[in-house]
Amino acid sequence: MKAFQMYIDGKWTKGTGTDTIDVKNPSSGEIIATIPRGTEEDVNRAVQAAKAAFNGEEWRKVKAFERGEILFQIADKLKSHRDELAELECIDVGKPLSQAYADVDAAIRYFRFYGGAADKVMGDTIPIEDGLLDYVVREPAGVTAHIIPWNYPLQITSRSVAAAIATGNTVVVKSAEDTPMTAMRLSAFFEEINLPAGVFNHVTGYGQEAGAALSGHPLVNHVTFTGSVGTGIAVGQAAMANVVPSTLELGGKSPNIVFADCDRQKTVEGVVRSIIQNAGQTCSAGARLLVEESFKQEFLEKVVERFGNLTIGAGIQDKDLGPILNDKQYHHVMDMIDLAKEEGDILVGGNSVKVEGYEGGLYIQPTIIDGISRDSRLAQEEIFGPVLTVFTFKDIEEALELANSTDYGLVTGIWTKDISTAHYLASRIDSGQIFINNYGAGGGVQMPFGGYKKSGFGREKGWTALYNYTVMKNVAVKYS
Repeated sequence: MKAFQMYIDGKWTKGTGTDTIDVKNPSSGEIIATIPRGTEEDVNRAVQAAKAAFNGEEWRKVKAFERGEILFQIADKLKSHRDELAELECIDVGKPLSQAYADVDAAIRYFRFYGGAADKVMGDTIPIEDGLLDYVVREPAGVTAHIIPWNYPLQITSRSVAAAIATGNTVVVKSAEDTPMTAMRLSAFFEEINLPAGVFNHVTGYGQEAGAALSGHPLVNHVTFTGSVGTGIAVGQAAMANVVPSTLELGGKSPNIVFADCDRQKTVEGVVRSIIQNAGQTCSAGARLLVEESFKQEFLEKVVERFGNLTIGAGIQDKDLGPILNDKQYHHVMDMIDLAKEEGDILVGGNSVKVEGYEGGLYIQPTIIDGISRDSRLAQEEIFGPVLTVFTFKDIEEALELANSTDYGLVTGIWTKDISTAHYLASRIDSGQIFINNYGAGGGVQMPFGGYKKSGFGREKGWTALYNYTVMKNVAVKYS
């Protein structure tokens, strides 16, 4: 078991307090590390360091293409440590090893994508009148705060940190207290490339302590948060108290809409994969199955059969599903399954599982629930586990109504060979991403990601995310 430290102003530090937090392997329940329980003072030190670095000449003199080269160096380090990072993510989060490798590969792509973009964020000129030159520039926002969730720590840290550094900002990361391990390695990589002190900082601690101190710090110029709706509202309010913008990527209750003319095999696989990835602990999980009524029995039989053949085990065993992260999340999922036993029909699953050799882990069978009301908590609230709820529709208008019937709007899958049906729904569904005859598009580093309604606002990923970390300035020059 290793005792980790925070990385502030180019130095490793235990922090100002003496308390620590245990980090557990969800697959076994074993304590694998401890981290400092960061305090408000620790957060202030990190923000002050980031502010000093942003205002300092050393970072200011780093050219845009050189910032890109910094990000390419990090991408190279991620690639050269790919096996180590995948195993760390697997042990820390509990996800199957192959999914952890996919996360590392996505992180590499983020640093390469934004490394290539660093010297390509352009300004513009505006024609006003003769003798007046008017131009627009995009300048870095300043100190950017990145509050990271526990389910995809390396990916989500990489996607926002890379975009922020590409545009010339300085960074303070607050990793999730449950899953800080790959953020620790990323901090070490930044140290190894001799980045100016204070450009990248990593603090640890609880969300309600270190996270709250960071989101409300008066010297922070932009806050990026991924997590639950309730915490997102608190983060957004804290940022707005300082009149600071925030990018909030929150929850989802995403539907897969399945029509009778779909490709059966591809649709079954797409629907199943969309809900079991990371044991369903994914904001964009395909948690609702909306299937055409005439096709329901035939399709459900195939999905139930597929669920029944899924394998469960420790992350390192690389089965289809790994464990639930912790006791709190496990009991929430099991409470929702108990509610399903009262309100509807469980077609498959619905029970906890013990894995030989990993009895300390928290495992749940992938579960399909039918026969519940569209107004049920099971239909409306995020379960965040391998639980799929089923609904039927008679026609395209009912499918549309069902798709839009929750407070969320993050991702939607549409499965049909009728391109008119697909485009009609895509134009009317309140969802930040819509996938037609696929779900997820392999991670989509280049594709803007974010939600409608309570799924958040602002967009991460792709070119658009660069603008999160810039401030637009207009300059008008009278020359005659």
